[in-house]
Amino acid sequence: MKLTLIDCLIVIAYLLVMILIGLRYRKKARQDQQSYLMGGKSLSWYKLGLSDASDMFDISGTMWMVSLCFVYGMKSLWIPWLWPVFNQVFLMMYLSKWLRRSNATTGAEWLATRFGNSGKGVKGSHKVVIAFALIGCLGFMVYGFIGLGKFIEIFVPWENVKNYLPFNVPPHYVAHFYGIVLTFFAMFYSIIGGLHSIVLGDMIKYGIMTVASFSIAIIAYIKLQGQTLAVPDGWYSPFFGTRLSLDWSHIIAEVNAKIESDGYTLFGAFFMMMLFKGVFASLAGPAPNYDMQKILSTRSPKEASKMSGFVSIILLPIRYSLIIGLTVLGLLYYNQMNLQSADGAIDFERILPVTINSFLPVGLVGLVLTGLLGAFMGTFSGTLNAAQAYIVNDIYLKYIHPGAPNKKVILMNYIVGTLVVITGIVLGFFVKDINHVLQWIVSALYGGYIAANVLKWYWWRFNANGFFWGMLSGVAAALIFTRFFEGVEFLYFFPLLFAISLAGSIAGTYAAPPTDMKVLKQFYSTVHPWGFWKPVLQEVQKDNPAFGPNTNFRRDMFNVVLGIIAQLCLTILPMYLILSRTVPLLITILILAIIVVILKKTWWDKLTD
Repeated sequence: MKLTLIDCLIVIAYLLVMILIGLRYRKKARQDQQSYLMGGKSLSWYKLGLSDASDMFDISGTMWMVSLCFVYGMKSLWIPWLWPVFNQVFLMMYLSKWLRRSNATTGAEWLATRFGNSGKGVKGSHKVVIAFALIGCLGFMVYGFIGLGKFIEIFVPWENVKNYLPFNVPPHYVAHFYGIVLTFFAMFYSIIGGLHSIVLGDMIKYGIMTVASFSIAIIAYIKLQGQTLAVPDGWYSPFFGTRLSLDWSHIIAEVNAKIESDGYTLFGAFFMMMLFKGVFASLAGPAPNYDMQKILSTRSPKEASKMSGFVSIILLPIRYSLIIGLTVLGLLYYNQMNLQSADGAIDFERILPVTINSFLPVGLVGLVLTGLLGAFMGTFSGTLNAAQAYIVNDIYLKYIHPGAPNKKVILMNYIVGTLVVITGIVLGFFVKDINHVLQWIVSALYGGYIAANVLKWYWWRFNANGFFWGMLSGVAAALIFTRFFEGVEFLYFFPLLFAISLAGSIAGTYAAPPTDMKVLKQFYSTVHPWGFWKPVLQEVQKDNPAFGPNTNFRRDMFNVVLGIIAQLCLTILPMYLILSRTVPLLITILILAIIVVILKKTWWDKLTD
């Protein structure tokens, strides 16, 4: 174990600060439900953006992305499109302001602004989105919980701990044990202090991660000088053809087995399916998780757009400085690392913790460990906050006790938060690894979500009944598919899944009358989306002849394309910098500068509420 007293003190100091933050904001969080869950909608866009970026800087995802960068090199920047990461660009350009205009508290509450509170399918749509949100929140909590445990296991070997405990933990549950211990710290400050404490905690963590990421990047840059990385041809290029064509046979033979198991060999087909799915997922808007909650918590629609744009700017360069830095160190010292898991197989997700533990100096190890612990806590607390919002706001206050006094509401938040955490921990014991949870979330859960949530924005005739049947058929089909297919195999079946969900959405829509025109008029005049809204527009114009349609489709799509290219530039820029690829670096900076100038005129200057 390399942790020194200094490293341990840094970690302990951070954990104590998180507890103090929860206590500091306890009184403010108890003012009312909106203050607890949404910070009273008083927090500035850059604070919420920084908090949102910190939530995305999760420990499990970073471990996964370091393993991708190690194996696939520059081509690894495309694989996170599985989420897809470019959904932030769609949010930035138009969807965040559309969502914020509703002035809702949760995604379930938003449905009432779109479909009303009565009519066929309304209750069903409300319940299905709550169920989806809670399952998604629990999935993300388990995902972070497992990653945290695997990470800590490297730094604190079980052999050094077990003799001091009155009980024994089987080897395959050691990671879960570590995850439980640290989960309770995150649970305390997020449940006690609400969104105010979550945002402040995220800001502190982001500062720590920035220092740690740049420190590792600088160390990797210095270590690389005068040396050549042992990587296959094509590793330094982000471009690809039909096949991946990365042959590790004569360098690290085990890597070829990982590429084969990942299923990315036919990279051209994989990319096209990923893009197809990603575009529709982005058009659907944010899933009902911490990202949506941060958007709904902004002070105005204009600030919601700024917040979503700020996320990519402050997240990607910092995160990829860390990723490429650890990748370089991992490649330079691969022969000195032990990547074997408890069952004897090579686990490439261990590259991140093993590299930190083996090749970083005293003090920096503690700082990086603290930052990544904070990354887990940020993701965990944001997800927990979203789960509390759905259960308390959309179940307890809607169906059980609508007129509950503030004290009782806050108490329910405490109880619900604790129960959600316990449920997440229990589910974590049934999960074998990070990638397993990741593929389930990305493929099954979100795979069935897309069709219904695209239609709700862009088609006036789509109603609550269509939403219910679209969501139900999509998620059910996705769960059946994942019984037989995993990972990339599942991705190739996405068009069929999308077609099933789309068919359920359309059939459900025409099986019930249209949404009440009063509701549609209110929604359209408030949100003002583009799409197929002509009948509603005509009704709105009867009352307000000066009201015109939203004609920004072409501008928004133009900005989306530029935004995605800029996002790629922000991702690859630190990679080229650390690897000393001067010409590609200069070209990347030039492209980014041109896009910034254009978006200043076509996006920033056009922002309105």
